[in-house]
Amino acid sequence: MTKSTIEPMTLNIEVPAFPGGQWPINPTLIISENAVVLVDTGMPRSENLIAAELEKRGLSINQLTAIILTHQDIDHVGSLAKLLEVNPNIEVLAHEFERPYIEGNLPLIKGLPGPLDEQFSEGYVVPTEAPVIKRTLTDGEELNIAGGLIIIHTPGHTDGHISLYHPASKTLIAGDAMIIRDLNLEGPNPMHTPDLEKAYKSITKFAAFDIKRVICYHGGMYESETLNEEIAHIAATGSAE
Repeated sequence: MTKSTIEPMTLNIEVPAFPGGQWPINPTLIISENAVVLVDTGMPRSENLIAAELEKRGLSINQLTAIILTHQDIDHVGSLAKLLEVNPNIEVLAHEFERPYIEGNLPLIKGLPGPLDEQFSEGYVVPTEAPVIKRTLTDGEELNIAGGLIIIHTPGHTDGHISLYHPASKTLIAGDAMIIRDLNLEGPNPMHTPDLEKAYKSITKFAAFDIKRVICYHGGMYESETLNEEIAHIAATGSAE
């Protein structure tokens, strides 16, 4: 592999209680010469969906070198334990503030909406090997992945929420800092963001980067030549509310 690829891996989670019976979420897959990295791990029992998406690309869970967790929410960490059971050599990275929740020393801050909680709470397994987080991440740190991957601490949705920027492709992996709804890029979901003011302040940090593509966990890929202006508008609108 000589060229890095960064793309969302859409997982259609079966949720009978939802309209249409499915809930799409979008972990990100980063493939480069030195790494195969998964950003976030889906809901509990998503490991087979992840394996199927990897297989489409000629890969397997055993080839994952790292998992980067944007934050602790169950739809992002839900299949971590099962992936580590298959491949215990995966390096898990997250912000220090998220560590005690991901490792099971503190309960996850946010629950799930009723139908999701009933369906998935019993399926969630905390990894048993401690420490799970092999490396903690800090704001502005650049990882030697895919030619450089910059960590952006974006608190608000959770205290230790991070986003990632890949300069070579001008791609922002937003996590839950922003969402895509009805093909429009928007700020974070207010129903699931405890500190909206802080979350919108975090969005202003994206102005430091030349962004042409955004991958949102809820919504997938959004591309635009005027993304920085659009993101600045979102940040300004949110701070004015």
